[in-house]
Amino acid sequence: MGLTPVRDDQIATVVTALEMRAPPEARGDAGPSPVALEHWPVPDSDRYRALFRRVGARWLWFSRLVLAEVELRRILDDPRVEVFAAIDAAGAEIGMVELDFRVAGQCELSYFALVPERTGAGLGPALMAATLARAWRAGVRRVWVHTCTLDHPAALGFYRRQGFVAYKRTVETFADPRVAGVLPADAAPHIPLLAPVSRDAAR
Repeated sequence: MGLTPVRDDQIATVVTALEMRAPPEARGDAGPSPVALEHWPVPDSDRYRALFRRVGARWLWFSRLVLAEVELRRILDDPRVEVFAAIDAAGAEIGMVELDFRVAGQCELSYFALVPERTGAGLGPALMAATLARAWRAGVRRVWVHTCTLDHPAALGFYRRQGFVAYKRTVETFADPRVAGVLPADAAPHIPLLAPVSRDAAR
């Protein structure tokens, strides 16, 4: 058993892919949901990136932040990609969900997250129930999602409790987005920042 070195300006993570092949069984009437999904048809790029950053910066989500505008619009303008804001009872945006139906017969749960200050409050199951109600539609035979060791430590167990089954594991490495200033240096404080932040990024 050996260890593979990772450069100081890189991040390595273990990615687990999970899937459902049938909708989960109904869990009975739990009363009014504490969270709702607000559909954002053809969302504004800046609004989308702002919510993406709010829910994902702590977990080093950066992929949509570095996409060229034309590439981001290619995704957001596609009617087979559906973006939702998670809304609490007071009408505040507390999370996001993105469903990707671009592969026939499948729905990828591309993004699913609450803002960090609302995690651990018991909202996850309600948000997932609302999400799966939209994912499982006519013609969909598989719903899948992936999570990694940079995500919330409870994420993998949460997906499994919701009925997803793990089927593949991979290792991903990428440039630490804090080094180039894509995310602030204090993002994801639980993940050590080993390389110096570039001077341009620090300005």
